[in-house]
Amino acid sequence: MLQSFDLNLSQSQKLIITPRLKQAIRILQFNNQELYDYLQKEMEKNPLIEINDNYASDENRSLYTKQEYNIDWKKYLDHNINSGYYKSYSVGNNDKPSFQNFMYYEKTLKEYLMFQFNLCNLKGKDKKIGEFIIESLDDNGYLNNTVEEISAQVNESHKKVESILKVIQTFDPYGVGARDLKECLTIQLNMKKINNLTVYHIINKHLEDVGKNRLNKIAKSLNINIAEVQKSCDLIKSLEPKPGREFNQSGNTVKYIKPDIILHHINNEYIVQSNETAHPNIIISNFYKQLLNNSNDKNTINFLTDKLNSALWLSKILEQRKCTIKKVSSSILKFQIDFFNKNILNPLTLQDVANDIGVHQSTVSRATNGKYIQTPKGIFELKFFFSNKVEIKDGYVSSSTIKSLIKEIIQNEDCKKPFSDQEISNILESKKINISRRTVAKYRDELGIPSSPLRKRF
Repeated sequence: MLQSFDLNLSQSQKLIITPRLKQAIRILQFNNQELYDYLQKEMEKNPLIEINDNYASDENRSLYTKQEYNIDWKKYLDHNINSGYYKSYSVGNNDKPSFQNFMYYEKTLKEYLMFQFNLCNLKGKDKKIGEFIIESLDDNGYLNNTVEEISAQVNESHKKVESILKVIQTFDPYGVGARDLKECLTIQLNMKKINNLTVYHIINKHLEDVGKNRLNKIAKSLNINIAEVQKSCDLIKSLEPKPGREFNQSGNTVKYIKPDIILHHINNEYIVQSNETAHPNIIISNFYKQLLNNSNDKNTINFLTDKLNSALWLSKILEQRKCTIKKVSSSILKFQIDFFNKNILNPLTLQDVANDIGVHQSTVSRATNGKYIQTPKGIFELKFFFSNKVEIKDGYVSSSTIKSLIKEIIQNEDCKKPFSDQEISNILESKKINISRRTVAKYRDELGIPSSPLRKRF
């Protein structure tokens, strides 16, 4: 076979993801906070970029950046003080400050316990031991260290550490300072002054059986009536297994959601509108615009031109992102109009929306990831409106509708004889919805509903 080393030219088509295309894909997938953080980093790398705060108009912003716009701050402050814009509140002043001027601060568990501990007026080493124990609690209020480890750390006797721990275990919320679940539940029973010995015995010996609803086994072991076991187990289930979880531990709790899309209902018509305050925009700095026009240095011009092109491309991506989210939302509205009129969620897939607006399925997935819409029925994540199609005799039904039916069936069942997954499947079949027992179990788990043996009451 002859081999040659000649050069040949050939044409071929290839799909190449450029850096700018990668940037557009990433920005489309960002939610509001992630996008804002990304733009903050871009501002550090590109001096021409400024984030538009959406509160001042571009005309006013350009006015403020003009060098000839000088402000006499002394005259400005004197005018505002004299006109009453700045007031100090005294005891005898009738103009009280608005409650909206005060920020709400949520205490952590350790701060709340430390406040109660300071009221005990313990001093010296006792105070040091108590502070060490409180700082050793986890987010759920449990003590991870043993008394021996704490006594070695603070150089005190086990008896002294145990006595301080008993004091902390009387604090609110009841159950803090426990070393395991049994001790946590026992502390709560003691603080509520419950003297039923059966409840204590079930906690110490049959806590696992309570979780698995094996009440017959507990009744046989304790030789008591099963009705009494049921009553004791209901009392145990009313206790709090994690007393510290009601407090804000991380400080990163989301307080509110800023929707990307707002759906208005005007004159029996739904209108999709982008929430401009949720879509950060960028503007080009006027200072660097003037520098680019007036500079004669070649390196400066090349640098600013490159940064200007990057800023213009980023601005184009942001506008394209906003338009894509709006198009996807409008398509979802078209498919799910029955949800807003009749509260019926139709089956809908990402591919259906992609075919409707002429984009790829992955684009719809990125455009709905972490994006929210404000509707007359409340705020929903865009992915809420997507549900798999389940074939029935008369056509298709969404998986969300089936979950609602399963939940309704279980709510209306006899608690002494709860329906099994197969019986629920048979009930759905009578309603012309043919799904298997495994599918029922899957949807039931997604709803957070336990199986029939765990739902049974005696």
